[in-house]
Amino acid sequence: MIKGLYRSASGMIPHLKKQEVSANNLANAGTPGYKKDLVFTQELSRAKQKFAPRRTDWEQPMIEDVYVDYTPGSLDKTGNALDLAIEGDGFFTLEAPDGSTLLTRSGSFGVDADGFLVFSDGFRVIGEGGPIEVGDGRVTVNHTGSIEVDGALVGRIVPNTVADMNQIEKIGDSMFAVKEGAELIAVESFSIRQGFLETSNVDLVREMIDMMISFRAYEANAKAMRSQDESLGHLFSRVGGRG
Repeated sequence: MIKGLYRSASGMIPHLKKQEVSANNLANAGTPGYKKDLVFTQELSRAKQKFAPRRTDWEQPMIEDVYVDYTPGSLDKTGNALDLAIEGDGFFTLEAPDGSTLLTRSGSFGVDADGFLVFSDGFRVIGEGGPIEVGDGRVTVNHTGSIEVDGALVGRIVPNTVADMNQIEKIGDSMFAVKEGAELIAVESFSIRQGFLETSNVDLVREMIDMMISFRAYEANAKAMRSQDESLGHLFSRVGGRG
C-alpha cells in the first residue's frame, strides 16, 4: 500500500509540469513569434523503460524534458511598415545593450531615439553590415530583406540560424539567447514580408484539451492517494486498537 502511495505521488509530478507549460503557452498565444513549449513525460518513459532501469521496485522512470516547438506560425497582416515576418527558416538577429546576440521570430520593430531599427527594450536589429539606421523617413523592405529609406538603400536583413537548435535558449516570450561558442549561419532561402507579423504557433484548442487531460490525470492520482491514505489510517486504527 505504501508503494501505491509513492506510485500515485510520482504520477502527479509530471502533470504539474504539463499544467505549468500549457498555462504559459496559453498566456503567450497572442505574442508575435512565440514558440510553444512541449513536455516529454510519463508517456515517453513507458517506451524507454527497458533502457532506463527502475531505481526502486515502485518507481516508474519519468522524463520531464521541456523542449521548444519551432514550427512557424501563420502570418498576420498589420499594414505597419516596421512589422516584418520571415517566410522560411531562421530568425531576426538582435544586439542587446550588453553586446550579446539574441534571436527572435517576432518582427515587431520600431525606431529608437538615434534612428536605429530596434526590437523591444532597445535591442537593435542587426543586418548584413551591423545595426540598421532608418531615421524618420519612409521605410520599405523587399522580399530579399533589402531596406530602403526614401528610396535609398540603408541595409539588408538576412535571417540567421544555428547548426543545432540546442545552441539557443529561450529567455523571453519570443527571444532566444545564442549560447557561447555557437556560430550563426545565414539562411539562403527565405522571404521577408513587410507589414506582416508571424503569430504564435500555439493551438488554443489543442492546448486547452491537453490541460484538461493532464488535470484529470493529476486529479485521478490525487484521489488514489487519498483513498490509500484513508485505508492506511483505518488499518493502523484497527491494529492499534488490538493493543
